[in-house]
Amino acid sequence: MKLFGTANCFLATVLFSAGALAFAPEQAGPVRSVSQRRPGDRPNMQQSKIGLVVHGGAGTIERSKMTPEREREYRAGVERALSAGYEILKRGGSSLDAAEAAVRVFEDDPRFNAGRGSVFTNIGTNELDAAVMDGKTLRAGAVGCLEHIKNPVSLARLVMEKSGHVMMVGEGAETFARENGADFVEQKYFYTKERWDALEKMKATEKSGGPEKKFIISGQDRHGTVGAVALDRDGNLAAATSTGGTTNKRTGRVGDSPVIGGGTYANNATCAVSATGDGEYFIRATVGHDISALMEYRGMSLKEAADAVLDKVAKLGGTGGLIAIDRHGNIALPFNTSGMYRGYADPNGKFVVEIYR
Repeated sequence: MKLFGTANCFLATVLFSAGALAFAPEQAGPVRSVSQRRPGDRPNMQQSKIGLVVHGGAGTIERSKMTPEREREYRAGVERALSAGYEILKRGGSSLDAAEAAVRVFEDDPRFNAGRGSVFTNIGTNELDAAVMDGKTLRAGAVGCLEHIKNPVSLARLVMEKSGHVMMVGEGAETFARENGADFVEQKYFYTKERWDALEKMKATEKSGGPEKKFIISGQDRHGTVGAVALDRDGNLAAATSTGGTTNKRTGRVGDSPVIGGGTYANNATCAVSATGDGEYFIRATVGHDISALMEYRGMSLKEAADAVLDKVAKLGGTGGLIAIDRHGNIALPFNTSGMYRGYADPNGKFVVEIYR
């Protein structure tokens, strides 16, 4: 009998534009350099044509524990995701194509907790989740408890476009994947020594009676998720999120990433959101939809709504972060952890990648 499960979140962000894009601060005040700006304190884009924000996960990411080589590798991974989405939007492609492409890059990179780099369950298997949502139509696709799918985000899109359903999980989802030509891999494809060692350390701590929450292996293991949100030339928004979950999770566990309105949400009337963090808390706070609702019904700005909802998560006891973009191209990327892998492209097309608080 097979058991399946999945995931949670992890972060990196990207915003860019082509053509005449103008950044303007949301409130008057001194202009900060990248190193001086606070998390979520990003310039707005007025009359933007295109925009993309990506994340590679949030968590305990400390500069003092990061080697220069490892930092370069993470930054390069974020840049590759940015480039994949940027090129599509620059050519006039759709926000959905751009978000999917950016997330696929993360899924193929073993450094990030999604796809190939996914963490292990408590019985030593890998179970993956993902979701996509189209802000124009409010159509969505989600998958969970996958064990053999190379790129879960692309299967989520197939569910949205070809199944007539919103969410499919486990063996049924993989049967549907086979019928529609998705790329299959053996479980050994997801093995990385770093992830396996993390599981062993977590289980050792659990066996010794130590509180698991206090044994932080790394930010990725606590908050393993990748995601992208995009705005295309036609004004359409889209969101995509993918994850391997949390280290030592019970098989069959599903986090917020594939929960529409939780870790993934997009609506052309308001915004697109991809979250990362303690999935159970993000589900309970209905993070993605709540941000949209505060904008639609309370008239809040994107940043105000994102900050308010992340504060709600924190009050419940959850940590993590999120990325969001609204229909005007304004962005928000708040997080309450020590770091979040994130990046964007400035109006000149230059990539800016950030990791630490």
